[in-house]
Amino acid sequence: MAHEDERIALLLDYENLAIGARDGLGVVPFDFGPVADALAERGRVVVRRAYADWSSFDEDRRLMARAQVELIEIPQRIGGSRKNAADIKLAVDAIELAYEREFITTFAIGTGDSDFTPLMHKLRELDKRVIGIGVQSSTSALLPPACDEFLFYDRLPGVEPTQAPAPPRRRRGGPRPAAVPAAGPVSTPVPVAAPEPEPAPIAPQDPFDVTFSDGSDDTATTGAEERDVAGLVVSTLGGLTRQADGPVLASRLKRAILRKDPTFDEADHGFRGFGELLRHLQDRGAVTLTTGAAQGDPEVALPDDPDADHDAFALLVDVVRGIAAAGDPPQLSGLKNQLRKRVPDFSEKRYGFGSFLSFAKAARARDLIAMEWSDDTGDYVLRPTS
Repeated sequence: MAHEDERIALLLDYENLAIGARDGLGVVPFDFGPVADALAERGRVVVRRAYADWSSFDEDRRLMARAQVELIEIPQRIGGSRKNAADIKLAVDAIELAYEREFITTFAIGTGDSDFTPLMHKLRELDKRVIGIGVQSSTSALLPPACDEFLFYDRLPGVEPTQAPAPPRRRRGGPRPAAVPAAGPVSTPVPVAAPEPEPAPIAPQDPFDVTFSDGSDDTATTGAEERDVAGLVVSTLGGLTRQADGPVLASRLKRAILRKDPTFDEADHGFRGFGELLRHLQDRGAVTLTTGAAQGDPEVALPDDPDADHDAFALLVDVVRGIAAAGDPPQLSGLKNQLRKRVPDFSEKRYGFGSFLSFAKAARARDLIAMEWSDDTGDYVLRPTS
């Protein structure tokens, strides 16, 4: 079956993901947007369910409901130790869907718990493709090999950690729900910090990313004129290119964009058709077009333009050097706004990077800047290398 025809059932062990993102990355509340975007690039998500004791996630419950996720309430027993009822319910639902919904081709299971490994194997036995999703620091080493594809939440475009990612813990089981403060003894040997640390402060939301990675009510219906269509097209194309086994056709790109943003219409941006929009972006150097197998459906690719990358990195280095020379070295938060004071329409997404953090890390990998986490500031600190 063609990759774009995948029909996906997304089932989230929400407590596992939310606690892992909080403790490992400082992401509070859990940002579902990057997960939705990654799956939209792979197919149609026809089932969205999240399992948790939602009385412990009031803010998350609101955000997930706005993201059209069905919330499955798994109340914990009062006065006793926390049970794995959510795990059992998720597994039962997955098997039921596999047998009763034959049109579902792919299961995306969001968890880091190795207890789900037998479920992954059983779904693959039933000829279903399995995508795992988990936070790297809290994902069991046994889980990724059981999946056809595993997406580490930390690496998804749009995920912005507010603290240094914790190193992966190599142990047999994923993080148990017992890691949440609750009554009763914790039976797992995994050490749990007590008292529970305060969550790291959330970095200011990047206004460029808010439309595509934030589930808040104010941004879900943001007008098309406020969106950067080039960023949307290039970031989607970058995701398709990374996991494609062949050329990306314009028709496939358009379907992926619509899965990310069902309200997308190129006419809102002044174009009569998607092909005209792509030709406009090609003139601006954002994409390249070549003739495809079918007439009117060209192949779309990211341009191989070292000069464009060089200019973007040169801008970053120049800004970092200027701020460092004037005083203390700059922090990552707010640095993008400093670049936009020089180039108002700057966007890392035009160069194929899913987030500004990824763009900064790419500059560090090229030895253009030094970047390290500072516990004193609670942010990344950048310095010029020369």
